[in-house]
Amino acid sequence: MLRLPVKNLKKGMIVAQSIYNHHGGSYLVKGSAITPEYIHQLKKIGIPTVNVTSADPNFQLQPPEDVVQETTRIDAIQHVYEAFQDVEKEGRLDAQAMETVSDNIIRDIIQRKENLVQLTDIRLHDTYTFAHSVNVAILSAMLGMLCRYTRKDMNLLTLGALLHDLGKIDVSTRILTKNTRLTDAEFAEIKSHPEKGAEHIHEMDHELPSTSVLAAIAREHHEHIDGRGYPRGLQGDEIHRFAKIVAIADVYDALTSERPYKRAYTPNVAYNIMKNVNIGQFDPDLLDLFFNNVAIYPVGTILKTDYGYAIVKKCEFGKTETPTIVLFANLEGRLIPKTETIDLAAEPRGAKLIQMVVADNELRHFIHELSVDPSQYLHEDEAH
Repeated sequence: MLRLPVKNLKKGMIVAQSIYNHHGGSYLVKGSAITPEYIHQLKKIGIPTVNVTSADPNFQLQPPEDVVQETTRIDAIQHVYEAFQDVEKEGRLDAQAMETVSDNIIRDIIQRKENLVQLTDIRLHDTYTFAHSVNVAILSAMLGMLCRYTRKDMNLLTLGALLHDLGKIDVSTRILTKNTRLTDAEFAEIKSHPEKGAEHIHEMDHELPSTSVLAAIAREHHEHIDGRGYPRGLQGDEIHRFAKIVAIADVYDALTSERPYKRAYTPNVAYNIMKNVNIGQFDPDLLDLFFNNVAIYPVGTILKTDYGYAIVKKCEFGKTETPTIVLFANLEGRLIPKTETIDLAAEPRGAKLIQMVVADNELRHFIHELSVDPSQYLHEDEAH
């Protein structure tokens, strides 16, 4: 997968990530072929870059299947958008519609549980909250399934995740989309959203099921296991088990999303931050379970390894740190006479063989120098 400036897109390239508008509708669905009209519209709405499966329009590789259907995701974003609008304007929401969204997400995850979580979408800055809430719900439902929760608990967890950021309707949009450092007062307003979200949920006691649980998710998803979170400084088992799950999903999606103040981190960088930098923030067992089911190196990622340059061919559950790769160039970046498929999980040094993920700007230069797009090696493999 390669992130390209819109001006460098070519007719026929396959979109690797969907792009959503502010109502949750899709400007461009992943798996679509780029057309001149799409390029024109992307420039018009101000999308700077798009992820494609290959820089060569002749290699029309489809992106890997995700844990939910694209139609499920789009429908969910639309309903979350409407729900947040209803709460802001009328103090109520269509609980039945939200429970249906939860059911659909859980249905997809159960039916498609053979799929790893992949990078999925691009969001306009002013619509981040709605698509983010859906992604958090999907990731939370996945973790709930892995924890072998009952269907009733899965429904509550997923619904709570959809509503976890409800308190942001009380936070100024200017603050939510600010691309410079927040003042102390602005940060205090941001930190008020968990309590405000819980208050909104309690106010809908006659519409929503188990509001005490849903409110706990909204209130506690920024608490840390070591007690250094907010708003109440809870720690360990003082934090609701569902909130511990939503906390992981929330941070992962935030890290891997583009925001006004930062570029999106790649999954491997998010993994390193959550696992090795933010020590004490998350439940360690849940975190391990989560990353065993997330594509840390998604299919199509270009890696520099101790053997040379390679493209990720396959990711498997429980082996997300050690994907199967296709080696195509030596350490000096020169193409080798014959590609070699290597299962890093079977190598004695495993994940330690990976030196780095080749960044998009370096990859574009690399492809130009080689006069070949590495994604063709996946294409050739599939053709045989």
